[in-house]
Amino acid sequence: MVEVELKFQVPPAQREALRRAVATASARSVRLQARYFDTPERRLAAAGIALRLRREDGHWVQTLKARGDGVLARPEHNVVLLHQRGEPKLDLARHDGTPAGDALRATGVDATLLQPLFAADVRRVVRRVRSAGVQVELACDEGELVAGEARLPLAELEFELLSGPTAALLALAGRWVDRHGLWLDVRTKAERGDLLARGRAAAEATRAVAPALDAADTPDAALRAMVRACLAQVLPNASAVAAGVHEAEHVHQLRVGLRRLRTALRDFGDAAADLDPAWEPALAQVFARLGAARDRDALAASLLPALAAAGAPLVALPPAVAAEDAGQPLREPAWTRLLLALIGFTHGGEPPPAPAAEPAWSLPPQAREGDLRAWARQRLRRAHRRAVADAASFATLPEADQHRVRKRVKRLRYSVEFLGALYPAKAVARYLKLLRPAQEALGEYNDVLVAEAAFRELLATDTQAWFALGWLSGRRAACLAECTRALQALAEAEGFWRGKAR
Repeated sequence: MVEVELKFQVPPAQREALRRAVATASARSVRLQARYFDTPERRLAAAGIALRLRREDGHWVQTLKARGDGVLARPEHNVVLLHQRGEPKLDLARHDGTPAGDALRATGVDATLLQPLFAADVRRVVRRVRSAGVQVELACDEGELVAGEARLPLAELEFELLSGPTAALLALAGRWVDRHGLWLDVRTKAERGDLLARGRAAAEATRAVAPALDAADTPDAALRAMVRACLAQVLPNASAVAAGVHEAEHVHQLRVGLRRLRTALRDFGDAAADLDPAWEPALAQVFARLGAARDRDALAASLLPALAAAGAPLVALPPAVAAEDAGQPLREPAWTRLLLALIGFTHGGEPPPAPAAEPAWSLPPQAREGDLRAWARQRLRRAHRRAVADAASFATLPEADQHRVRKRVKRLRYSVEFLGALYPAKAVARYLKLLRPAQEALGEYNDVLVAEAAFRELLATDTQAWFALGWLSGRRAACLAECTRALQALAEAEGFWRGKAR
């Protein structure tokens, strides 16, 4: 079977109210005691697989879960083991012939190497809800994960779809989010338990992945695949940041994911009639709230060490003004509701009615009927043209216009990554070889501008900042020259979209 489920963290201030909301007369309470198994090298965890034995309602259940879509669905297979005296032995053959079992066998894991690495002890209150043609099981879990002497408290609410449309599940979850301040968390108990056993607070930051596109897709299907791929980067990083267990790279990769997602919505959004134009500005607001800390992290990693190497007497910036907790915007109901809407969009739904007017993108009839490559060619050509329009005059542009060029080059990069699978890999690689230096040069130039502004503020209290400003002035001139050169090389690049597609 495929489990369709959403999981939310419950703020401490809301836990008592949530308990009362779930524990109605029809609800039932059960204690769940589980042990999770893996090899010492965590081969199952690396493959996105969770294997457990759990005691519930007086009997044992062996459960295997395989990697899913990272949001809603994942293959799951449960085997109820009745009439067992004591904890049963693991038997991997119990899952043979199922999608989850096939994923397990593909790892080649030797059953004799499996051992319990962590456990969960949870009191679960379960309630079934029927609403608007959907049946959902609510499970309020409170307890802890245990690995040796380490403990991690749990307080979460799960929504499991039993029957009905996904859209109704998302709508129901959204109402509970508004009522109880829940925030979406895609980290599973197995993932969190594995981290606890390894003495780590968070997994590595999740990087971007390309969408899986096929030339037979419609533009509408391609856009939903782009959004799905962006969410695969955004959701795990946002979960870590919201939980307060993140590192600087999680914030960086979350912002990259948000930029990519905004590009997909802005530059390709007219391919789907049911896309809400309010989504992109809402993402921009969260992006901005995550930005200040990232700028200082970038300076600390790049320009400040270079200043120190140049002998600057002052290389430390003043302590940052107390900034907003990076997780705060990600724990707010508005953000979670936005994520639920985007998840719903990736799952499509009923086909929207045909628009009364032509789409905003003007293409030949065969493209409007679903020729993805023709649609991609038009979008890539336009993105390239915009990115290099000011290549020759970049050095003389006002800073605001230079920043606009930088954003257009980033959007071009993301568009190429979204659509590159439709074209020969070598041709795409040749183009990216010219695009990456332009993006890197523009990024360094932006770092110089940010550093100049920071050290200029220091002049009022420390004249030693003049050395840094002098050094940065020279670096700015060099960066301007490099930006101009890289942009002109990009302007002369042959567009891979002009040749034959794959």
